[in-house]
Amino acid sequence: MSTKQKTIKNEVTLSGVGLHTGNKVTMTFKPAPINYGYAFVRIDLEGEPVIEASAEYVVNTQRGTNLEKRGVFVNTSEHVLAAVVALDIDNICIEINSAEPPIMDGSSKQFIEALEKAGIQEQEAEREEYIVKEIISYKDEETGSEIILMPSDEYQITAMVDFGTKVLGTQNATLNSLKDFKKEISDARTFSFLHELEMLLDNDLIKGGDLNNAIVYVDKEISEATMTKLKKAFNKDTLTVKPNGILDNLTLRWANEAARHKLLDVIGDLALVGTRIKGKVIANKPGHLINTIFAKKLQKIIKQEKRNKVPTFDLNQPPLMDIHEIMNILPHRPPFLLIDRIIELSDKHVVGMKNVTMNEDFFVGHFPGAPVMPGVLQVEAMAQCGGVLVLSTVPDPENYLTYFMKMDNVKFKQKVLPGDTLIFKAELISPIRRGICHMQSYGYANGKLVVEAELMAQIAKKPKE
Repeated sequence: MSTKQKTIKNEVTLSGVGLHTGNKVTMTFKPAPINYGYAFVRIDLEGEPVIEASAEYVVNTQRGTNLEKRGVFVNTSEHVLAAVVALDIDNICIEINSAEPPIMDGSSKQFIEALEKAGIQEQEAEREEYIVKEIISYKDEETGSEIILMPSDEYQITAMVDFGTKVLGTQNATLNSLKDFKKEISDARTFSFLHELEMLLDNDLIKGGDLNNAIVYVDKEISEATMTKLKKAFNKDTLTVKPNGILDNLTLRWANEAARHKLLDVIGDLALVGTRIKGKVIANKPGHLINTIFAKKLQKIIKQEKRNKVPTFDLNQPPLMDIHEIMNILPHRPPFLLIDRIIELSDKHVVGMKNVTMNEDFFVGHFPGAPVMPGVLQVEAMAQCGGVLVLSTVPDPENYLTYFMKMDNVKFKQKVLPGDTLIFKAELISPIRRGICHMQSYGYANGKLVVEAELMAQIAKKPKE
């Protein structure tokens, strides 16, 4: 499996109707640049607002997964997103001229076909993947719905459904590899129970539905009045219930089509995590609500882990710069030189190290009997690493001084004590311009994040003596 990001080669357009609005919809898949992710663009609205496919924008899961950003909606996003994930696409722009993608036949089949027609190409950037190392789960005690994510060599999904109805019974479906999605899952259609359908019809909420894009399970006796309503809604002269309990004019593609469709929904909803998942999902009685609650939980865990991710370096290797070489670049001197080594240096990042010993001058007064490295000095040490980064861009660093301009979002997470080895990593937020360096910096000790800050510094020529 490629570790490079992917997008589509060409634009491709589909048209259809929205399930709930009944409006004609045109949707265009477009190639997108690296690190773009998945995003919907409402081209029917002024300014063509963008709604990223992210769990943070989920507002409603009543009849599909509905996203909202700054008052702009995209409804029933899951079938489209499932197809995009299944085809191993990382970056795609989805333009629609309505609040809802076309329902097509109620599955992901036509989306898969359109995307395959557009072609898929690799991009010049590494893909980010969340490797599941321990079990993550969420359970809704009230409904008994539960999602469990566990370690696995590839992304796998099992869905188990039980609606407590005789007509549907208990069904399971498993997908062992996304490669099998097209054949095994993509053409499983959305479904509804008669009692839900009655409510939707009564409230005028299902204008785009017909018997070709939603399986209707008849879980109760149909009254004359309901039958009349259904005939009118589906534009049919006659309607009957098949022996297997579904309305006629539609043949199940699989005996367990409902479970397969629920599995499809899980993939589409978990696409909102925004990161590829390497793990096995077991979804018991899944639904859009629990799927998206779990997606939000997972998104939060990934964000935290990314922030706390401790870089590993072999400190036994000779450093890129030792203390003498650092002093050739930085104007600081002991006791105010707060970095001992530079381990890595590129045009965009720097990694430095400091051994915190009991003989540091600041421990004399901070605090006698319970020595703790002052937070301001941790920030200063990070800034000195940044100083090495910015001074490495000029041919005569010895003729420059670095000055702080700004610090933002400074957080101290853990105490730094004598005996700790501090590793600092600073990455440029934007390219260095006019000697100004804007960077995100982190400090780690004992396998934990101890300090973080957004720093801005500027280099200036030393005044002539």
